[in-house]
Amino acid sequence: MSRKVTPTLEVERELWGRGHLTVAGMDEVGRGAWAGPIAVGIAVIAGDCAPVPDGLADSKFLSEAQRERMVPVVRQWVAHWAIGEASPEEIDRLGVTAALRTAGWRALAKLPRHPGVIILDGAHDYLSDPMEETLFCPERSIPPVRTEVKGDARCAVVAAASILAKSHRDLHMASLAGDFPVYGWERNAGYGGAVEHVDGVAAHGLSVHHRRSWRVPAGTTAE
Repeated sequence: MSRKVTPTLEVERELWGRGHLTVAGMDEVGRGAWAGPIAVGIAVIAGDCAPVPDGLADSKFLSEAQRERMVPVVRQWVAHWAIGEASPEEIDRLGVTAALRTAGWRALAKLPRHPGVIILDGAHDYLSDPMEETLFCPERSIPPVRTEVKGDARCAVVAAASILAKSHRDLHMASLAGDFPVYGWERNAGYGGAVEHVDGVAAHGLSVHHRRSWRVPAGTTAE
C-alpha cells in the first residue's frame, strides 16, 4: 500500500477560484467485494469551510476505531453529505460501472442542492458517462466532474466522502452478518480475500447478498 498522505484543500481552492461556490468530493467503496452493495459517498464544502480537521485521511489508511472517531467530525465539517447504493442484484444486472453511476446519482439526489463541481476519485468519470435506459435517472443534470487519481488521499473533501462511505458500508455489512454469520462480514465487509469468507462460501454456498456475476466459488444458496 502507498504511504499515507495528508489531504489538503489545494484542488478545492483551485475550483473555488474558478467560480464554483461549492465543491463536492465523491468516492466509492465495495467495488471489488464478493457480497453486499456498492456504496458511493458524496461530501460538499464551500469556500468558507473550516480548516481540514486533524486526523482526516483516506479511509484505507485509518483503523476502524480511527475512522469511526472521524465520522462525526467529518459530518460537522462538511456542509452536506449523502450516501447512495447499488444492490448486488443491480451490480449483476447492470455491470459494475453502471452500478457505480446509479449509486452516485442516488447520492446526488439526496443532497438539498447540487454542488458546483464534483471531484471524483480515480481516472474514470463513471458519473457523467452516457445514460442507459435501465439506470436510475436523476431529476437534475449532473454537475461538472473532475477526476483525480488518488483523490481520496490528496483532496480533503474526497477523503471526507471516503470515510463516510466506508463507515456506512461496513456498518451495513456488520448488520447483515447477524443473519449470515458463517461469512464473517462484520470483519471482512464482504470482500473475498478473507479466509473465513472463502471458507464460508465453500461450506455453505452463496447467500442472497452475494454477487452472482463475480468469480465467487459456486455453491448452493445459503438460507
